[in-house]
Amino acid sequence: MFLTLTTTGTPERPATDLGFLLHKHPEKAQAFSTSYGTAHVLYPEADAERCTAALLLEVDAVALVRRGKGKGRGGAPDAALAQYVNDRPYAASSLLAVALSNVFSSAMKGVCNARPELPALPRPLRIELPALPARGGPGLVRRLFEPLGWTVTAEPVPLDTEFPQWGDSRYVRLELESADRTLAEALRHLYVLLPVLDDAKHYWVSSDEVDKLLRAGEGWLPGHPEQQLITSRYLSRRWSLTRQATERLELVRLAEADDSEVEEIDNAVQAETETEERPTPLAVRRREAITAALKASGAARVLDLGCGQGQLVQALLKDPAFTEIVGLDVSMRALTIASRRLKLDRMGERQAARVKLLQGSLAYTDHRLKGYDAAVLSEVIEHLDLPRLPALEYAVFGAARPRTVLVTTPNVEYNVRWESLPAGHVRHGDHRFEWTRAQFRAWAEAVAARHGYEAEFVPVGPDDPEVGPPTQMAVFTLTTPKEAKAA
Repeated sequence: MFLTLTTTGTPERPATDLGFLLHKHPEKAQAFSTSYGTAHVLYPEADAERCTAALLLEVDAVALVRRGKGKGRGGAPDAALAQYVNDRPYAASSLLAVALSNVFSSAMKGVCNARPELPALPRPLRIELPALPARGGPGLVRRLFEPLGWTVTAEPVPLDTEFPQWGDSRYVRLELESADRTLAEALRHLYVLLPVLDDAKHYWVSSDEVDKLLRAGEGWLPGHPEQQLITSRYLSRRWSLTRQATERLELVRLAEADDSEVEEIDNAVQAETETEERPTPLAVRRREAITAALKASGAARVLDLGCGQGQLVQALLKDPAFTEIVGLDVSMRALTIASRRLKLDRMGERQAARVKLLQGSLAYTDHRLKGYDAAVLSEVIEHLDLPRLPALEYAVFGAARPRTVLVTTPNVEYNVRWESLPAGHVRHGDHRFEWTRAQFRAWAEAVAARHGYEAEFVPVGPDDPEVGPPTQMAVFTLTTPKEAKAA
């Protein structure tokens, strides 16, 4: 992974000032240890007329997998050999962006103790990256860098020069030139846009990434025409973080337009809205209703079937009444995210003993699910094709047979109340069906009758007098032991 920074100079402003800005002496080759390998800084040329600094990052593929623990491309739990054999050591990515931040941290902040006047002085700069992943091709590279004043040369790298008919790869050779640019600005542009073009990060993206993005994007990101794409990709398409960053960037834009401080506008908005009561999200109401029903049933050992990213498991762990919580999902990726959400690797021994994540399919009977007090299927059944529901029904009600089963699913009648949902559309692209209250009641009562349960129906969310609640929940209670039913 390789990058060069070149500047030219005059006898009054020699190009070797680049060494002061980078805090790296041009006559030395230096090495810096990073979490994923070794970063080398050297100067292929250094005189008063022209100076080039090179950053070479040697990535340790084994360390990348060990420290990544399943995070990002090359570390996915099902990647097998691809964890060790991939483009990470050779193509500019978030690994190089982090190395830039670590090795040239003072330069990125615009700090130079030896020559305090240097960071603010614009200078001609040329940046070269021989291999840059660009999901979106050269066109996207230009859309990202040209609005910032760079002259962009982005040449696609062919898949194989011996076989031109194979076409181009997703990599480009990038050259950026500017006659009037501070080094700190250039480094901040690279820090943000390298992982954006790669559309991947090698580490888990948490809420502190929003602060990093806003710091590095200060002065240029609020007005960038591709701000939304940059924000979404930089934050690994995490919707909640993207929305948070977008709101803060909008405050910055308004402050600049009004020639005032962000804090003044933010306080003004808070003063106007602090008395307004924000509606509780439906997902939160659903978890509250499920928790209340579980506590009412006296359940201590609970199954979350189709646990997804672990939101319900996380909520149940906060209540000591639930002594054992098992999350099961068919998606290994979802379970990996759930593990991160729950911080299982940092959880105390006593708390960790209460929770378990399993991979499995509800289309098959599973002996691991037997013997539990309660099972929850929260927003699960609508993701299955209707012919597969009998298999799920038998696996849960016929084989596992917990004392209590909670099933929640959307009420399709309520969809007319969602202003943003086009008529005739389901709430999620993966929903195979959405039932009316009558259809859900008929299915639940038939299941209860076949397996010795009684079904009670509970509205979740505001119960509209015309169309009912947004979510409908059935509470199944076991009344007939399996042996008696068989007899």
